[in-house]
Amino acid sequence: MLTPHTEADAAYVIRTAATDGKTLGLCGGNTRAGFGNVTETAETVSSRALSGIVDYDPAEMVVTARSGTPLAEIEAALAANRQMLAFEPMDHRGIMGTGGEPTIGGVFAANVSGPRRFVSGAARDSLLGIRFINGKGEVIRAGGRVMKNVTGLDLVKLLAGSHGTLGFLTEVTFRVLPVPQTAETIVISGLDDAGAAKAMAAALALPVEVSGAAHLPQTVRHRFLSGSLPDGEATVLRLEGLAASVSVRSEKLAAVMQAFGPIARLDADESRTLWQEIRDVHPYADNSQKPLWRVSVAPSAGHQLVAALRLEAGVDAFYDWQGGLIWMRMEADPEAELLRRFIRALGGGHATLVRASATVRTQCPAFEPQPDAVAQLSARVKQKLDPGGIFSPGKMG
Repeated sequence: MLTPHTEADAAYVIRTAATDGKTLGLCGGNTRAGFGNVTETAETVSSRALSGIVDYDPAEMVVTARSGTPLAEIEAALAANRQMLAFEPMDHRGIMGTGGEPTIGGVFAANVSGPRRFVSGAARDSLLGIRFINGKGEVIRAGGRVMKNVTGLDLVKLLAGSHGTLGFLTEVTFRVLPVPQTAETIVISGLDDAGAAKAMAAALALPVEVSGAAHLPQTVRHRFLSGSLPDGEATVLRLEGLAASVSVRSEKLAAVMQAFGPIARLDADESRTLWQEIRDVHPYADNSQKPLWRVSVAPSAGHQLVAALRLEAGVDAFYDWQGGLIWMRMEADPEAELLRRFIRALGGGHATLVRASATVRTQCPAFEPQPDAVAQLSARVKQKLDPGGIFSPGKMG
């Protein structure tokens, strides 16, 4: 593991590797080790020594930090000013079985997001500017400290979600938001997957600003909040904001949701714990290597996909993002071809293999295969930023 302490050192390492034709794996805290297609590289370069907050003015709600800065350090600085990362970055260590410390650069390189994604966007939507080193060892700066229109190639958005295949992030600038004064969660009990989809759709159609909508079937319900959720399947809806506003909106939401099933309520502390466990996929942080999929489809199609798969394979699943995000654990084979065929039949989406055994990972593409035109465009972008193909070749396809 190479850990350059300055941007210049990192540029030298990459420039030398490009000259010598050596491949490099790029990481931050390496908490997502094993994610993506299997690759073999000559060396791994970590940004963990490029650490520290460069600039943070709470009044501007904009932070600039070196990419190796621990996420915990960022969140502590924000919490001291009652601010937060709106996209709720998940912690992959539980489901991946890894150690180390998540870094802010790793968060953006993986475009991580949590339950608030459908109202606040993913990590890339908060990213304003970056500094990175391309595959020739050149330092490049893109974006700035304000949102603006971009013409041409938007490097900020390209690097977010590239998983270290296009460049080595050294610095990121991103916006933050105030922490809501309070939160409350409405729990509807006893709905099957189809009924939950209807209830969540009805809730999102109301003018009450739901900021989290998930369905926890009976197979996983007891793994949340130490088993203290009401009996039966749990459909959970989060409201956040000023206390008086949350109180009024909660009454309106509960009045409508009573038509779907029995109602219970969770206070701010219980809500915080529950949504953190949903964010971090707590039921499947089980120290196993059972194949775990992250599936994104239309919210109305999620329960249909799971029902179809259960006729063919052993599947356990729960739903986030109003049913549009499915965390799906297979009991045996990953069933990649079957899963992706059903996704196409239901109108499209994508399935990413997050976790599997080493043997499965060598046989199963981790990312959704791209259409030919998109694949060709991706290849041209890769060639421009990493002409020697030294950054994790094959990791994303």
